[in-house]
Amino acid sequence: MKVAVIGGGSTYTPELINGFLARQNTFPLTELWLMDIDPQRLNIVGGFAQRLVAAHGAPFKVMLTQNQREAIQGAAYVCTQLRVGQMAARQADEYLGQKHGLIGQETTGVGGFGKALRTIPVILNIARDMQELAPGALLVNFTNPAGLVTEALARHAPEVQSVGVCNVPITAKMRLLALLENELGQKIEPERVELKTLGLNHLSWHRGLTLDGEEMWPRVFRAYCAQQTEWDAHTLETLGLIPNYYLQYFYYTGQKLAAQKKWPPSRAEEVQVIEESLLNYYGNPAHTEPPADLMKRGGAYYSTVATQLLNAHYNDLGETHIVNTRHNGAVAGWPADWVLELPCRVSRAGITPLPTEPLPLVNFGLVAQVKMYELLTVQAAVFGDRKAAYEALLTHPLGPAADQVQIVLEAVFAAHRAYLPQFWS
Repeated sequence: MKVAVIGGGSTYTPELINGFLARQNTFPLTELWLMDIDPQRLNIVGGFAQRLVAAHGAPFKVMLTQNQREAIQGAAYVCTQLRVGQMAARQADEYLGQKHGLIGQETTGVGGFGKALRTIPVILNIARDMQELAPGALLVNFTNPAGLVTEALARHAPEVQSVGVCNVPITAKMRLLALLENELGQKIEPERVELKTLGLNHLSWHRGLTLDGEEMWPRVFRAYCAQQTEWDAHTLETLGLIPNYYLQYFYYTGQKLAAQKKWPPSRAEEVQVIEESLLNYYGNPAHTEPPADLMKRGGAYYSTVATQLLNAHYNDLGETHIVNTRHNGAVAGWPADWVLELPCRVSRAGITPLPTEPLPLVNFGLVAQVKMYELLTVQAAVFGDRKAAYEALLTHPLGPAADQVQIVLEAVFAAHRAYLPQFWS
C-alpha cells in the first residue's frame, strides 16, 4: 500500500512517520512517498525519515520526489501538509495584520484569508491529479486553514474523497481526560472516552465528554473551570461550553491586538528559529530518532490524529473521530452542504457525520457569519474573483472597516502576488 505526503519536507514529517511505525502491525504500508518542491528540505527531512524507518526495521520504504504526479500515482491515501510561500508568507501575513490593526494569525482574520487564497488552488490541483492517477484514494488535509480548504474541496472537487483534520480536538480530549482521571482517581484508556465538539475548524465549542458511553460533562466542565486561566468565568458559566482556543481572537480581540503590537518576534519568527534547529538536527547523519523538543513546533498528537484516521478507514473500524467534512444534514436545521468540524464515524465506507444537536444561537451566529466569509473566500480563490474577495473581508467579523477593505485587499494581493496568479489572469 502506498501513502503520499505532499509537503513531505515539513518538520512535522518525522512525527507522522512515528505514527506509521506504531501501527505497522495493523496498517500494511509498503511505500511512503514524501513529495516537496523544496529540494533542500526534502533531502534533509527525507534523509532523516529514511534513517528513522531503517533504525526501526520497518517493512515500508520511504521514497523522495519533487514530482507531485509521481507521488500520487497509485496511492491509497494522500496527506497534504504544505505551506504555499513557506514561513516567509506566514510572517508577511502576520505583519500585514499588525500594520492595519487586524488579527494576522495564520488561520484567523486577514492572515487566514491570505493563506486560503494561496492554498486553495494548490490543493485543488492535487485533487485533480488524484482523480486521474489515484481514483478512489482518500485525501487527508492537514493544511491550514483546514476547514476552509476542505470546504473548497467539497464544492470544487466532489469526485475526490476528502477530509480535513486538526489536532485541536484531540489535544482538548487529552486535557479533559487528564481532568477526569484526577476526578475519578484512576487511569483511563483514551479509546474509552469520546469528546463532543461542533463548529468550524478553529471556531468550535466542546460540549460533552463520555466515558464508556456515560456523559461526564458536568463533572469535567466544573473541573476545567476551576483550573483554567484562558477565559473569564462569566463567559464559561453562560455558555456551559469550552471554546476552542482560537475563539480568543473573537472574544478577546483587543488583547490579541495588543499582543501583536509587541512583535517581534511573531509566531512565524519563533517557528523559523525552531525549524532551523530541527533541520540541523535532522541533517546530522548520526541521528535516527526525533528530538525530544519536536513538540515546540506545535502539532501535539499530530501522528496520532493522522495515522489513527488512516488506520480506522483502512481496517473498517467504525471509530469516532472529530474531523472536517460536509455534514449532510447531521446537524438539523443547518445548511446540509456546510463543511463542519464534528464527530464522524470513520470506516471503509468513508467519513460519516454523526447526528449532532445544533449549537445555541449565541454560537450559531458567529458560525454562520464566518461560514459566509469562507464561502466567499472559496469563490475568490477558485475564480480569481476580486469582488468576492472584497466581500469576504467585508463579511469577516475580524475584518477591516468598510472604508479600509480595498486598502487591505490590495496589500494582500501585493504581498503575495507570486502565489496569486488567478487574480491577474
